[in-house]
Amino acid sequence: MAAQMLPLLPALLTVLLISWTAAQDVDWHFDTVKCRYALGMEDGTIPDSDITASSAWSDSTEAKHGRLSTGEGDGAWCPAGPVFPSSSEYLQVDLRKLHFLSLVGTQGRHADGLGREFARSYRLRYSRDGRHWIMWKDRWGQEVVSGNENTYDVVLKDLGPPIIARMVRFYPLADRVMSVCLRVELYGCVWKDGLKAYTAPVGHVMDLSGSPVYLNDSIYDGSKEAGVMFGGLGQLCDGVLGGNDFMESKELRVWPGYDYVGWNRETLGQPTVDIEFHFEKTRVFHTMQVHSNHRHTQHVRVFNEVVCEFKASLLSPWAEPALSLQVPLSDLHDPSSRTISLPLGGRPAQILRCRFSFSDRWLLISEISFYSKFPAVTLRAGLPVAKDDSSNTAILIGCLVGIILLLLAIIAVILWRQYWKKLLGKVFFITMFLYRSKALGLFSVCIIPLDCVREGPPPYPGAPPPGLSGAHYGEASGGGGSVPHYAEADIISLQGVSGNNTYAVPALSATPTDCPPLPELPRERLIFKEKLGEGQFGEVHLCEIEDPQDLENLEFPFNVRKGRPLLVAVKILRPDASKNARNDFLKEVKILSRLKDPNIICLLGVCVSSDPLCMVTEYMESGDLNQYLSHRVLLDKTGPSHNTPTISYPALISMASQIASGMKFLSSLNFVHRDLATRNCLVGGERGEGEDRGGERQIKIADFGMSRNLYAGDYYRIQGRAVLPIRWMAWECILMGKFTTASDVWAFGVTLWEMLSVCQEQPYSHMTDEQVIDNAGEFFRDQGRQVYLSRPAVCPQGLYELMLGCWSRDCKLRPSFAYIHSFLTEDAMNMV
Repeated sequence: MAAQMLPLLPALLTVLLISWTAAQDVDWHFDTVKCRYALGMEDGTIPDSDITASSAWSDSTEAKHGRLSTGEGDGAWCPAGPVFPSSSEYLQVDLRKLHFLSLVGTQGRHADGLGREFARSYRLRYSRDGRHWIMWKDRWGQEVVSGNENTYDVVLKDLGPPIIARMVRFYPLADRVMSVCLRVELYGCVWKDGLKAYTAPVGHVMDLSGSPVYLNDSIYDGSKEAGVMFGGLGQLCDGVLGGNDFMESKELRVWPGYDYVGWNRETLGQPTVDIEFHFEKTRVFHTMQVHSNHRHTQHVRVFNEVVCEFKASLLSPWAEPALSLQVPLSDLHDPSSRTISLPLGGRPAQILRCRFSFSDRWLLISEISFYSKFPAVTLRAGLPVAKDDSSNTAILIGCLVGIILLLLAIIAVILWRQYWKKLLGKVFFITMFLYRSKALGLFSVCIIPLDCVREGPPPYPGAPPPGLSGAHYGEASGGGGSVPHYAEADIISLQGVSGNNTYAVPALSATPTDCPPLPELPRERLIFKEKLGEGQFGEVHLCEIEDPQDLENLEFPFNVRKGRPLLVAVKILRPDASKNARNDFLKEVKILSRLKDPNIICLLGVCVSSDPLCMVTEYMESGDLNQYLSHRVLLDKTGPSHNTPTISYPALISMASQIASGMKFLSSLNFVHRDLATRNCLVGGERGEGEDRGGERQIKIADFGMSRNLYAGDYYRIQGRAVLPIRWMAWECILMGKFTTASDVWAFGVTLWEMLSVCQEQPYSHMTDEQVIDNAGEFFRDQGRQVYLSRPAVCPQGLYELMLGCWSRDCKLRPSFAYIHSFLTEDAMNMV
């Protein structure tokens, strides 16, 4: 039995680790890279009551309609007054608590093609208390943010520097008299530090070999008077840690010393740097982290002592005694910058003042952060008294340990019953949904049998027989053992480094013969047109290459006329991406370089000789298939009766056949796409009749629909992090994370349904995301209560039966892509 329990130990260790993290909340060091979540304008998390404006042109364009990618009312917020020449009209969002804002998104008023209003630029103001408003400026002092160029595209702008605020106002601008409308989204996360201002001496200028090094807090948003900064926040809490060499910066086009705030002992005229921190509310302080430079060869050293005082409120006296902390420094001869953790003893305060003692002439600090909690409150003689919550933490840990022991007992009973009944070959897969409760930190466990198959005859000619999957399902293990699925192979996370979908593949062992090096393209030949999307570590841009025939190393058979530019999609990795993200990016290049098929987007080249790393892929002239079809109607036998572009049934089937052909090629390589949908298929030039007569176009499968804000509503976000296209996913993907070619077949069935519905609605549009997940559970239980997508009006019964086959509960009863391609090219064309 111990051997049987061994495979379950990693899952149990995961429960222990996450439970301990939930109890202790130790993952508190602020990471700006992860703080990029949509805060709720688009999905409605921010209620209408928290969206206000200076005015509105009408009831149907009031503030609540200013939500990104939604079309309520007349499609956006539109002010009543002009924005030129004045700029006093604004749209305001109240987040109800302090947030760290990394970027903002804006969009004009499209209103199904009826709107023509958008803001070419705008200003931002923000407030932490609702009374004092601050104008946002970039790192070079510019206030105006470039906005939209049309009514429908979403434009995302990184905030450099970031904003820490509760309220944000967008002020649209115009350079002439014109109508302006706006939709917005804010991206970031809750500011858990609770810090709303710090007071510190103004930074000094270092004279280094005759060159000035400015160590001032250049983004401080408070006031400066008599050599003191007060009432604001700046570089000491922007989440950016300075490097070992303070002369170098992680930001582009800034001056030496930018990442640090520094003070000279002689210039300051005292042996300590005194910094005072003001917080939103009273908190219990456990730890302070200070990131400091230690370039001792230039008389820069880490502080050697800190004395901290605590104050319950602005009018309270400083509590006695002060906390004195010696800083024992190791590796004094190591010039590396370092983070020093200082225990604060769980003392309650709203204001904290710390004196950092000089160890040398200079003290340079880039970041200060706090681990603190709101105190538990008890009543003593009718007065509220702050109390440390360590006792609650101990109780919570005890509860979690008890739950884990109970879980172990349940698993032991299950394994014993399996052994007693000799049910050999049954494996149990534990899917744990951990819901962190704000009060108790409880979690739930769901135990699901891993096998999703049952015996039966093959449903279609060429379908794999039960019990043995073909190559597109994985290689059968020797001796009739279980077939491995790709979750056991070398799988890159579903969302790639640049936000695109990434393929799941077996472990790559490419050699120079089957994976030749890609050409290095000159990045200066890439002309930016628009941003297509964005991910956690990178972006996808639409670019042009002028005179592509002049690039001898661009080995791709494109048919672009002389003098016409070549459209390409460029995936760019941010220079500050982690080492793991860089490795994943290069691995993605390695994967895509193997995909050479007429119906798969081709990787044309790379720019990896210097940062930022780029990969350049084809882009089709007519955009993605979802947008292409949604602007068309199906051509019936009576011919076109209006000016709307049309598409014919044979053209749809031809396009679907091309998608099946591309997927057949992917499955032959054991590649699993995992995000097949019309948004991930691109449309090229005409192949047959003219467009007005319903002619089909060339189709190629792509992989970056996930990164586009246009399709954010097609993805289900799990706890603000991972996103999953659940409406296209097979039930085993949703419940067990099992992605195979069989699950790609399921997604193809949904894609075919989209096409025959001419992309007029989302799959399962009558269901919420939670109901879609519940429906996956009905497929698992197989009690006849599962809901299928209904047959589109123009879909022949025989073709709908193919879709139903793609959605078979049993993985092995779904048709292969070879069969689907054959059916679409030979049989479906004759159906009416």
